[in-house]
Amino acid sequence: MIHLVFETANIAALEAAIALDETLAGYIVEIKDDYAVGPLLDIYETEGYQARRNWWANVLAYSPHSDQLNIVDDKLTVHQLIQNLEEDSNEEVWIWMGQNTHDVCGYYWLMSQLKPYQGKLQVLYLNNLPFLNEKGQLFYPTHLSEIQPKEFIKAKRLARPITLSEFELDPDEWKKLCQENEGVRFLEGGKKLVSMPISFYDKEILSLLTKNAQKLPSALAHILSKMKVKTGDTFIVFRLKALAEQGKIVLAGNWEKGWKDMVVQMPGGSSVVVED
Repeated sequence: MIHLVFETANIAALEAAIALDETLAGYIVEIKDDYAVGPLLDIYETEGYQARRNWWANVLAYSPHSDQLNIVDDKLTVHQLIQNLEEDSNEEVWIWMGQNTHDVCGYYWLMSQLKPYQGKLQVLYLNNLPFLNEKGQLFYPTHLSEIQPKEFIKAKRLARPITLSEFELDPDEWKKLCQENEGVRFLEGGKKLVSMPISFYDKEILSLLTKNAQKLPSALAHILSKMKVKTGDTFIVFRLKALAEQGKIVLAGNWEKGWKDMVVQMPGGSSVVVED
């Protein structure tokens, strides 16, 4: 059995569940790119793939994650996945996804390439389903990493084959999003994705900045903790740079020294950094 996830944080959660239930035994594969943001036009072709890679190079510049550009190779991951399915007629893949744009976009990107293996792919979509948190209270997780290991054991009952009709219809939805080629994808509900402009998160980012100066890592941590619709830290910094170019915020410091050297503030606020 191959378990497939779309976020690094989900790996540890699933490993803990496997340790509790030997029927889940298998190895875990991660699709690493965040297909919820960035260009998608001709993404399966060399030119489109390179355009996306160039975009990520710009986004990751001077970040703590700049090495990710050379680590992420989802094309190779899919090639190896297909090879495993070809070589072992009994092999199957369980695709785990939470109700969030990151996972759903990753699912669409992946399954569009796997139609010949319909019948060997199970999907576990934890869509608007209640689970128990560590205090025994009901909650509705949006990310797999929020789920307690013992709750994963219950979740395995949700596994179902990706249907032939899904293999017919879902790739068309994904193709439409790729052709629209907007900067952001947004999950409206279920598996319904809509395209949004690259500035989609800007209003919320601005609302979560304090008037006075903050070190960039502190501002970033606050934004990530309060955002209603989550996105990655590098994408938020990418948008902060754009907002600074538009004169809506002030970014000061030396990017060459990394995020820790940067200070962000609203125009007119105090430039004295106040840390929490």
